[in-house]
Amino acid sequence: MPTLLLRGAQVPGGEVRDVLLDPDSGLVAQVAPPGALPPASDELDLSGWLLLPAGAEPHAHLDKALTWDLTGAPAGDLLAAIDAWRAYAVRVTEDDVFRRAKATADELCANGVTAIRTHVDLLTAGGDPLRSLRALLRLRRQLRGRVRLQIAVLHVDAPEELLHEALDLGADLLGDCPHLSTDPSESVRRTLRIAAEHHVGVDLHADETLDPGAGDLRLLARAVREQGFALGVTASHCVSLGTVAPDEAARTAKEVAAAGIGVVTLPLTNLYLQGRARTSCTPRGLTAVRALLDAGVPVAAGGDNVRDPFNPVGRADPLETASLLVTAGHLTPGEALHAVTAGARAVLGLPAAGPYEGAVADLLAVRARSVSEVLGASCPERLVFAGGRLVSRTSVVRELF
Repeated sequence: MPTLLLRGAQVPGGEVRDVLLDPDSGLVAQVAPPGALPPASDELDLSGWLLLPAGAEPHAHLDKALTWDLTGAPAGDLLAAIDAWRAYAVRVTEDDVFRRAKATADELCANGVTAIRTHVDLLTAGGDPLRSLRALLRLRRQLRGRVRLQIAVLHVDAPEELLHEALDLGADLLGDCPHLSTDPSESVRRTLRIAAEHHVGVDLHADETLDPGAGDLRLLARAVREQGFALGVTASHCVSLGTVAPDEAARTAKEVAAAGIGVVTLPLTNLYLQGRARTSCTPRGLTAVRALLDAGVPVAAGGDNVRDPFNPVGRADPLETASLLVTAGHLTPGEALHAVTAGARAVLGLPAAGPYEGAVADLLAVRARSVSEVLGASCPERLVFAGGRLVSRTSVVRELF
């Protein structure tokens, strides 16, 4: 395929550069001052655009997406959302999951996402328990070349033979919810053992509670060290870490860093679900992001649920997630953007992307002048590049009379 030259883009750091993309290698071939590169057969003028690494969504639930209006779920906490979803899930079909998941993945891509990790439930009631997984495996094939899709099996104390079957079918990671298990410690150990047998990573829903005594994250860090698991470990949510004293949060963060665990914070859903019993001084429901960053833990941020029983809103937009991290997590705009781009790719185990020579040519161009504008304004006009190819363009016509 011919190279693609992006002219006059503002790159991170504020410089204006011409950026040459090579679709054959999928990498950024050259970055140079304006006018320094010879003409290419395919060029785009990005004057007035900010060129960033593409977003990565490290924690989605594509199998549940877009079901809020279908489930009739009342506003409530995590357990109420779980009950609402389970009541609806008996009617879920493979085609239904595929259709909703594809619509959400397309929305994510149009907003700048070129890599997604989605969790998928094992549906032990209402038919084939692997029907949602089969739908997402179909979607993974269809998205190839535009969006890289990782699939993590989500369950609570599922039969071991079913977990083996799901991984044999083609799931990329094994998930778990220790805080909902009858034996959290055994649940973590079993998950690591089965994942090791299949040579896949793990991604746990950990400590999705404001209870400061919750211990999933510490159990996981200890088990990873004891079992010598080295295939990639992610802990998502980790809400309770944000409720403990600073010295305890710092100690746990150091244990997590030593175990090589990446953490995904999920502001949109956790702000919605957590703290409903507190009618004043409601806690924010986020993990201890600053303590984790200070300890050197890889931190990513995700959108989690998109308009389903766990969250009736959500735009499938990594920039919305980053904006919430500034507001609710007190990160700088640059730190928040990193959490949904480079940080998210690191947690997903993907090579670095961005407008840098030799990097993966997964890029997001936004018509804006600064990172604060990108996160603070809607900035709907976007160009998305995957592997050096333009895969999505959003244009806006605004008329004021």
